[in-house]
Amino acid sequence: MESTITAYGEPANLADRLLSVGENAPEVLVVQQDFKDFLIGGAKDKPQLILTVPSLDGEVCPREIEHFDEILRNFSPRLYTYVISMDLPLAQRRYCIVYGIQNLHILSDFRYRNLRQYGVYIASGILQGLLARAAFVVDTEGKITYIQLVREQTDEPDYEEVRRAVEAVLAKAS
Repeated sequence: MESTITAYGEPANLADRLLSVGENAPEVLVVQQDFKDFLIGGAKDKPQLILTVPSLDGEVCPREIEHFDEILRNFSPRLYTYVISMDLPLAQRRYCIVYGIQNLHILSDFRYRNLRQYGVYIASGILQGLLARAAFVVDTEGKITYIQLVREQTDEPDYEEVRRAVEAVLAKAS
C-alpha cells in the first residue's frame, strides 16, 4: 500500500511499508498506563481492533476515541480494542479519566516504537515521530482482515467501515 499521508495538508512519509490485508499482524510490545509492557497483535482468543493515532491531545483524537468507545460498547466482551499513540502513559491515564473511556485499552509506543512493524510510524513532516491514524482488524489466527489508513491525519476515520469490518471478523469467530 502507498506510504504517504498528509498532516495539516502537508505531505509526510511513513517510515516503513504499510502491512496488507491477509498478512500476519506482528506481535509487538507496547506500554500500559502503569508502565508495564503489554503484547498486542498475533493470534489471540478474541479478534483485535488495533487503532493508531498521532496524539490523544489533538483535535481529532478525542472525537475518534469517544466515538469508537461508544460504537464498540456492544462488542467489547468479544473483541480486544487497543488505541496506541506515542503519548506517555501518565497522560493516557489522565485522558481516560477525563473522557471516561471504558471500552478501549489505551496504550503507548513511546518506549519501543514497535508499531513501525505495522507501517504507521511517521518519518517526515510536522508529525514526524508519531503514529499515523489507522485501523487494523485482526482475526483470532493473527491475520489482518481489514486496514484503514487515514490519508489526511486531521480527518476522522470512516467509523462505519471499521464497524462493518469488526462485525465481519466477529461473525467469522463465532
